[in-house]
Amino acid sequence: MTQTGTLHGVGVGPGDPELITLKASRLIASCPVVAFLSADGKPGLARAIAAAHIAPTHLELVIDMPMRVSRDDGAAAYDKGAAAIVAHLKAGRDVAFLCEGDPLFFGSFMYLAERLRAFFPVEVTPGVASPMAAAARAGVPLCARDDVFTVLPATLPDADLMRHLPQAQSVAILKLGRHLPRIRRLLARLGLLDFATYVERAGMVGERILPLADLDDAQAPYFSMVIMSRASVAA
Repeated sequence: MTQTGTLHGVGVGPGDPELITLKASRLIASCPVVAFLSADGKPGLARAIAAAHIAPTHLELVIDMPMRVSRDDGAAAYDKGAAAIVAHLKAGRDVAFLCEGDPLFFGSFMYLAERLRAFFPVEVTPGVASPMAAAARAGVPLCARDDVFTVLPATLPDADLMRHLPQAQSVAILKLGRHLPRIRRLLARLGLLDFATYVERAGMVGERILPLADLDDAQAPYFSMVIMSRASVAA
């Protein structure tokens, strides 16, 4: 039986190249094929983060993901990307798929793994997730003792957010985009605005960190989030 290659989902961290783990660095170097998403033909952040670990001898596999995709468009892009990866795996070549942050934390890799894990070996190397980087850069403690840390997409309806937010000691609110003013209003309504910190491009060029109450932007870029913490760290 011919040995196939292994698909590796490799987390490269939130943006600072120095946050790539030793294991991720080793896997990128050892896999002959390095795959990553591009947005309308432009390589994404994962490729830029890992640039120092990609050699001229690597085969680079670019998987194009059109911006503002519908669910059907996204599925078609992942189908096409999976087929391109399969060609390498069948030839016995290991593939390192580069993932911003962690592969299984809102990561695109999970959609490729879902398509391929029944037929090929799939392994995941975790990476530093964006809430950890944002908290570190902002100096905001996320959890202590019995605190509960909650991750919420800003895309949730108001009713769902209003149900979760009052009980949470610590929250990371992701996928802000055009929902930023709505999130600000909800936190103000709940009396939580003064606990909230806005973090944009944590650890990268253009980093911005400030109290959410001081931010009046109409929308937020992709690499941004709100960290809201009432965690108790007193000894």
